[in-house]
Amino acid sequence: MLVGLGLGPGDPELLTLRAVRVLQEADAVFVPGRLAQRLVAPYRDAEVLDFPMTGDEDRIRSCMERNADRIAGIAASGTAVLALIGDPNFFSTFTRLCEVMAQRYPDIPCRTEPGISAITAFAAAAGISLSEGFVVTDRGDPRCRILLKVRKPRETAGRLRKEGFRRFVLVERMYLPDMRICRDDELPETCDYLSIMYAGR
Repeated sequence: MLVGLGLGPGDPELLTLRAVRVLQEADAVFVPGRLAQRLVAPYRDAEVLDFPMTGDEDRIRSCMERNADRIAGIAASGTAVLALIGDPNFFSTFTRLCEVMAQRYPDIPCRTEPGISAITAFAAAAGISLSEGFVVTDRGDPRCRILLKVRKPRETAGRLRKEGFRRFVLVERMYLPDMRICRDDELPETCDYLSIMYAGR
């Protein structure tokens, strides 16, 4: 079995009790990067797999297949865990990996254990309420929008202002030691890949 395990937004204290137990009980633990590896380290050793952040679909597919082959060696007879920042069902690498696993190893089941999602943590970090309803997308026309992985926040805000959005909050590297929160006219030209922007009408 392959388990996609959510580790939360990056603060070690925001791992769930279930996450700690799953890590300790797994036959092997894999992670997609060093940040996830540091979160897992107090409970288990973890092997870092290559999940490239790129638009090159051929490279992504090749890495997914290689990772599926590595994980299948454990998951075929035991429990392999892929532990990821955030939640495994919410804009996650895990979803794509499961698609490849289903094609190459259809007898190996995949399931998820949730973590605190980036959206939930963002609302707390930014001190805003999302109770009016929202759509997480880079398209659409809601009262507010949540945009993930915003690399050019000032440019993005400029486009959204033309659509009637007036309030902006950017949270960069959320709950990590160097977290930064910027609002409205303070938005930077560029920011880290680990960023979320709120836009309100």
